[in-house]
Amino acid sequence: MSPRDVAEALLRRWYVLLLALALTAAGAYKVLHPAPQYLSSAVVVLKPPVTGNQPNQLTNLQPPLATLSYGVIQQLESPAGRKELAAVGVPGTYQLIPRNSGTSATPRYLIPSVQVQAQRGGAVEADTAVTRVIEAYTAHVTALQDAEGIAPASRISASVLVAASASPVQGTRTRALAGTALLGGVAGILGALWFDQYALRRRGRKGGRPEPVRRADGIAVAG
Repeated sequence: MSPRDVAEALLRRWYVLLLALALTAAGAYKVLHPAPQYLSSAVVVLKPPVTGNQPNQLTNLQPPLATLSYGVIQQLESPAGRKELAAVGVPGTYQLIPRNSGTSATPRYLIPSVQVQAQRGGAVEADTAVTRVIEAYTAHVTALQDAEGIAPASRISASVLVAASASPVQGTRTRALAGTALLGGVAGILGALWFDQYALRRRGRKGGRPEPVRRADGIAVAG
């Protein structure tokens, strides 16, 4: 199919291009006026028990802390864990991201922390979702130690290092608008070409008179 054939097909099916333009404009409006979204984030840290030899929790380092934390994360991200959280009011998506790189308050790789995130349409809803995920995380840590009969004085504890705080999600509107325009343009051209070929084949199968094709000099010839 030559460029001239493509141009003539697009001219014949101008209404398909017009429909694609309308749909692209509707998509662009949604891109320029998106529904508000808020991302809430908090950090939970596991602390070993205070002992007589190590009164400072952050110096009483125990390697199983990271293993315990990751095991609880896997439980909450499993289908059963998602059902559990949905039952307490967290039906949407959430993330539990292990952080063992350390902060100004925790040693590197030894005191594991977990970043909990949730994105919702409102700031309060996002903070509430994160808080409930933290509560479930803490409950699982407690339940595991209950099952092993760990004495209260020897228990690992979960503590909120950074409280839940929501902030609006800022997308790049120019990129989204450019992507919408590109997608609409390509879809419109391909749709017009496909419909043109479909209409010509259908007309030929019915044995009807082929649709005239107008040449560049204005003379109509049989297609």
